[in-house]
Amino acid sequence: MLKAIQLRKEYPGNVALAGLTLHIRAGEVFCLLGANGAGKTTAVNLFMGFTEPTSGQCFVNGVEVVAGQNQTKQFIAYIPENVVLYPTLTGLQNLAYLSGLSGKTYSTAELTGFLNRAGLQPDAHKRRVATYSKGMRQKVGIALAIAKQARALFLDEPTSGLDPLASNEFSALIKSLSRDGVAVLMVTHDLFRAKEIADRIGIMKAGELACVLDTDSLTHQELEATYVRVILSRADAATGVFDSLNRQLARP
Repeated sequence: MLKAIQLRKEYPGNVALAGLTLHIRAGEVFCLLGANGAGKTTAVNLFMGFTEPTSGQCFVNGVEVVAGQNQTKQFIAYIPENVVLYPTLTGLQNLAYLSGLSGKTYSTAELTGFLNRAGLQPDAHKRRVATYSKGMRQKVGIALAIAKQARALFLDEPTSGLDPLASNEFSALIKSLSRDGVAVLMVTHDLFRAKEIADRIGIMKAGELACVLDTDSLTHQELEATYVRVILSRADAATGVFDSLNRQLARP
């Protein structure tokens, strides 16, 4: 469903992405981990068509993004760290308007069904979005992805700032969409949530995909240890930080 082939993005004096090759199948949740500036959000922006690659290609549902942006936008939905909705409109009105922009027309009953599936409590459907929490706005975003019948979903730090219950609810929604065949590419700093939700995890450093891990054969401790090994620089390792952290992670 999602494919990148030697995808590279350069800015003056900076290589944001250095030859990313990645394949994500329908129904798979793939999480990208890495420090700030590692290239995670750049990868999402290229798939979304927000910016063009310096070289290489990316595809959504077999369509090359640069050449077929109008077509690929029909297949995708995007939930950023902070979902932007019209604050003076209700959740139901936002969903009706935004799904209409993608060419979909639904009855009030159908829109209500999408919001219910996304987990937005019924008494909030007709409240102004200005009164919503971050988690509630995200649920409207999920409802929009459902209404749009998106084949691929892009998430950029979606659980940042959520309390544990809201974060757990959001993860359950994403897994539900993946079971329906939606491919999910999620950027996060949350190692615990990545282990819980992802089928595979990629760790990025300095614009490169340093390693890809299958979560079924990985414990939380092993993920943390691998992340530390990848992210720490040689200078840090030389000072003993690397060995010290490994000893801590090895403790029962």
